[in-house]
Amino acid sequence: MWGKRLAAIVICGIICFAAAAVMEEEPPADAIEFVAGKNYYEKTVAITFDDGPRARTTSRLLDGLKERGVKATFFVVGQNIEGNEELIKRMYDEGHVIGNHTYTHVELNKLSKSSAINEIVKTNEAIEAITGEPVKFIRPPCGAWDEEMYFEVNMTPVFWSVDPKDWCTGDVTGVVSRVMGDTADGDIILFHDIYDSSVTAALEVIDRLQSQGYKFVTIENILIE
Repeated sequence: MWGKRLAAIVICGIICFAAAAVMEEEPPADAIEFVAGKNYYEKTVAITFDDGPRARTTSRLLDGLKERGVKATFFVVGQNIEGNEELIKRMYDEGHVIGNHTYTHVELNKLSKSSAINEIVKTNEAIEAITGEPVKFIRPPCGAWDEEMYFEVNMTPVFWSVDPKDWCTGDVTGVVSRVMGDTADGDIILFHDIYDSSVTAALEVIDRLQSQGYKFVTIENILIE
């Protein structure tokens, strides 16, 4: 079993940065500055949201993120996009990263290869029809990922290192306490943007971590050590 950090970190992030350096492109504005001899992730975390979009809760979350100057990563369920296209467009326009969480929130390793690929492709198409950009990242529901899928869809699977299990409780105080107790430099925090309590907890976590000097980046800027 992967260690706490390695289980969560984006596998090809360092490759992406290396490629950008070769092409002499400027790194994203929220890229982590490397200082030799120092922790690359010092006071840096990524916050991610699964299962949306949902009109009321996702909209409130986006308002809160904008107010706090925080960029997040959203792993959306394809079937939830219809009727919420403006939320996807808003995510994109406001600088958040949008990833794939399958079309029907299904464990991919329980499907045939063709069905699994269809779940991914349909969601990518729904996102790309709105943003005009290819989808780079996927968070497989329940972390169920077959490494062979990487070569089928050419997407990077993204897991997590801090999971407060906000989906199974409305206890905001408890969720906040778990996140604050577990979070360290370089972590990827998992939340769900379809629950009022989760949105409330996530915004409180952001406030507390920012007060401690933490910086929030999108998933593409959390690299493997």
